[in-house]
Amino acid sequence: MILSEELLLKTPLGYEISLTKFSSKTKINKTLVISSATGVLQKYYFKIAAHFAYLGYTCYTFDYYGIGKSNNSPQALKKNTCDLKTWAENDQSSVIKYVKENNPNHRLTLLTHSLGGQLIAFNKQYQLIDNIITIASQSGYYKHWKGIDRFKMFSYWNIILPISSSLFGYFPAKKMGLFENLPKQAAMQWRYWANRSNYMLSEFDIKDTNFNKITCPILALSFPRDFYAPKSSVDWLADQYSKAQIDRRHIIPKELNIPDVKHFGFFRDLYKDSLWKMTHEWINKN
Repeated sequence: MILSEELLLKTPLGYEISLTKFSSKTKINKTLVISSATGVLQKYYFKIAAHFAYLGYTCYTFDYYGIGKSNNSPQALKKNTCDLKTWAENDQSSVIKYVKENNPNHRLTLLTHSLGGQLIAFNKQYQLIDNIITIASQSGYYKHWKGIDRFKMFSYWNIILPISSSLFGYFPAKKMGLFENLPKQAAMQWRYWANRSNYMLSEFDIKDTNFNKITCPILALSFPRDFYAPKSSVDWLADQYSKAQIDRRHIIPKELNIPDVKHFGFFRDLYKDSLWKMTHEWINKN
């Protein structure tokens, strides 16, 4: 039986973020924290969290401030001053600290999706993490895309996002059928990075990030036909971790006899006997 518990975590900046804890009677002294993609609700990751809880992990999902159950009303978003670095230094860091304090004898794995892997660069509690798995975590620099897709990304970053954010006071992604709405400063910082080849390093010096500090094992996964994370964009982010033990894998679904994964598929339970099993095995070895 899988137990789930909703929690509210007060962060150093004074606001609360929503967490969900998954556990079972089976215990293997391992903790898994799942850090979401941009504007993706934590409930999207409930199936994989429940699966790993069944295996004996204590698992946590959470919503960044302004997303989902972490105060996401339009009125609140207009007052929300979080940018991406805040989500890293305050939100992701606070969750890691809380989880380690409540599971001090567990090995802690951080499993990230897309943006979640980018935020590690500014996570103040990175030393508490024993190993990291990034799923399609990438640079958003638009020139990693080719042909018409590059034009689409350039238009997204430089027309759609800034104009709509200025009109609404936040990025109204839900109205466009994209993902959850975003705080304006988070959206605009994302845009700034995506227009520059060094992405977040165009705004911050590498010595002010964790890129040269993290030494733990990292499994960095990418998939063909992932519109949101071309292989070169995932390569770029993985390459920044100069001192980590990088296991970089570009998974070819046909070789594993599994359906196309693309950007969001990894978290569907149809992969529990393939990709999820591979992930569990990697954690046990690292």
